[in-house]
Order: sequence, then structure tokens, then C-alpha cells
Amino acid sequence: MVLLANILLAFAKLIELASGLLTLYKYILLASVIVSWVNADPYNPLVSFIHRVTEPVLRRIRRHMPDTGMLDLSPIVAFAAIYVLQIIVFDTVYHYLMSISMSLKIGG
Repeated sequence: MVLLANILLAFAKLIELASGLLTLYKYILLASVIVSWVNADPYNPLVSFIHRVTEPVLRRIRRHMPDTGMLDLSPIVAFAAIYVLQIIVFDTVYHYLMSISMSLKIGG
């Protein structure tokens, strides 16, 4: 039982790591929004990296959104999707795995 509990604990820690990576992606997404406001040099390596990392996701979101002219709402949709994924999916699975792991350790 302890082995199964530790395996579930490892999966819970992987879920926690994935949630942390999504938090990092939110910061990169925020940097993308700021870069679009200040009209930064597109040949700057940092600006190029931010664009390469965020544009595939934002392009998919824009494809399904109505045209709003100059106002790009796709980062807001991306932020909302990340929050929903983190709160509903990752937190639920993490707490579920942690509770099962702890009950197996206590019961075993």
C-alpha cells in the first residue's frame, strides 16, 4: 500500500509541476501583451522568443473569435482557459491524488 501511495504522490507532484509551468506561461503571455503595446523590436531575441511561444496558442484562439478590429481579446481567453485548467482540472486531480495517497499511508 505504501508503494501505491508513493506512486500516487509522485503523480500529484507532477500535476503540481504542470500547474507551475502554466503559471510561468501566464507570465510569458502577459509579457506578450506588454510587448504588443510598446511595439518592441521584433528582431530582439527576447521579443522573438515571446512571440514564438505565445503566438501558436493565440492564433488558434483568434481563429474561433469574431473580428474585433484593433482590439485583440485572445490573451484574455487564454488567461481564462489557463485559470480554468489550473483550478478545475489540476487542483481537483492534485487534491484527489493527495487524499488517496494519505489515506493509503495511514491505512496501510
